Amino acid sequence: MKEKAVALRYDKDKESAPRVVAKGEGHTAKNIIKIAELHDLPIKKDADLVELLSKVEIDKEVPDALYKAVAEVFSFIYKVTKKK
Repeated sequence: MKEKAVALRYDKDKESAPRVVAKGEGHTAKNIIKIAELHDLPIKKDADLVELLSKVEIDKEVPDALYKAVAEVFSFIYKVTKKK
């Protein structure tokens, strides 16, 4: 099974919900992860959520049905960045 990755962006001052800004599988997924690591961005591995988010078009907001799952990711990110 090919590795998949989805990158989200959320600016609470400018956007009403997180947006999918990159997605891909295989080589593209590896590049998304590499770029995140180079910029010291938190990475959360959740294959089920990636599968669902990969169906969202790039630059589209995350659908309401996925808010709870995405909120858990942002909670994880908050905890990780708070430790740094």
